[in-house]
Amino acid sequence: MSTRMFEVAGLGDERVGLTSARIEQLSTRLEGTLLAAGDEGWDEAVMVWNAMVTATPTLVVQPVSAQDVATVVRFAADHGLLLSIKGGGHNIAGTALADGGLTLDMSRMREVTVDPSARLAHAGPGCLLQDVDRATQQHGLATVLGFVSETGVAGLTLGGGFGYLTRRFGWAADNLEEVEIVTADGRIRTASRAENPDLFWALRGGGGNFGVVTRFTFRLHDVGPVITGGLAAWSADQADEVLATYRELTASAPRELTAVAIVRLAPPAPFVPEEWHLKPVVGLLVCHSGTTAEADLAPLRALGEPIFNLIGAKPYVAQQSMLDAMEPKGLNQYWKAEFLPRLPGEYLPTFRDAALDVASPLSFSVIFHLAGALNESDDGGAVGNRDARFISGFSGVWPPRADGDRIVGAVREGWEKIRPFSTGGNYVNFQLAEDDTDRTADAYRGTYERLQRIKAQYDPDNLLRVNRNIRPMGRSAPAEHRAG
Repeated sequence: MSTRMFEVAGLGDERVGLTSARIEQLSTRLEGTLLAAGDEGWDEAVMVWNAMVTATPTLVVQPVSAQDVATVVRFAADHGLLLSIKGGGHNIAGTALADGGLTLDMSRMREVTVDPSARLAHAGPGCLLQDVDRATQQHGLATVLGFVSETGVAGLTLGGGFGYLTRRFGWAADNLEEVEIVTADGRIRTASRAENPDLFWALRGGGGNFGVVTRFTFRLHDVGPVITGGLAAWSADQADEVLATYRELTASAPRELTAVAIVRLAPPAPFVPEEWHLKPVVGLLVCHSGTTAEADLAPLRALGEPIFNLIGAKPYVAQQSMLDAMEPKGLNQYWKAEFLPRLPGEYLPTFRDAALDVASPLSFSVIFHLAGALNESDDGGAVGNRDARFISGFSGVWPPRADGDRIVGAVREGWEKIRPFSTGGNYVNFQLAEDDTDRTADAYRGTYERLQRIKAQYDPDNLLRVNRNIRPMGRSAPAEHRAG
């Protein structure tokens, strides 16, 4: 690293000057790697999934241990540096990157250890969903994670986390048994229901506001290794019939069955007949992890011959990666979604019309069934939203350098139309960089003030602010964050 002065973003508007000698001193205290622009590995370290995010840090540290993380957190606090945490880099708001600041890229801490007798999995903070699923499925076990295998475990879980197993076992955060965490004072702590319980409560939904998690311990359940799942699609001309069947299916579905309604233009994929490429379709994505799939999916057969039908027996890990092709890195992503307390008949035409307006070659709109275990948990956590039975919204997606104004406008218009059906809550992991503090507070509703009090206890100076920020109780002005 050549001799020079590094200008690093501070916690306010100021820039903090750090000499290369000072940076080298930090580097020698680390087992991991410290990177600046131009270093080998830099481009990958600062790449995130959403191309709308333009933030670029000045420095990146890739730790390999909790001690490395503690060293960096203390360094950032001592020098008043803007600090961010990158797990999988999949967060749509771009909160992984501190613009001009210091980013902890956790990608080298990607180990997974499974204890099948205790039914626990220990996962590093750089793990992707695929890492955990592949390891646990070797034992016929799984925990609740998301539904895109390249998503980071850390961000998903700390924001709540839902997926195909949520109806059976609750939020991903509900299945968290323990964490190892570095708090803003640089201390390495353990948080669980028995140890630092308030901190553990806040971590289960409160995002990255309370520290840098260096190990997650998840409860495991018997799932797979083979389930019944996949996607079938019909012409959008049948949207009313398909969505009505979806409503009927979800009203009686056992918890082993999760179903998702999708409206989009059919992709030019090998499994789609060529004459249907880029034509509007309505699809049903299902995952049945029980033994009664044939009977439970019978209503789908009444819809007649689909354009394509990929539903059948498959490995659970294959189900978990089915949507990966719909959400590759490097595209512009603009989402709006709401939790729904029910799925009234009048919602369906509202959603249908808005979804067809959003439809473009890469965009899609969904209704995801959540009802079940998350509505009943009394163990709780900051994630809240226990009245959510569906989540629905619109994903506007377009290539870099293309004009996305029409798509953004359609997403926003559709979102405004479905908001009257909302619980009043929203999913913090789906928030955008443009969303304000009120939108974040709405994601927590009754738990927000308790989160502010715990934030004041563990991070009174709001060092960890490059996130969907919860400012400490008593702080008079909203905390600034810079992420895209």
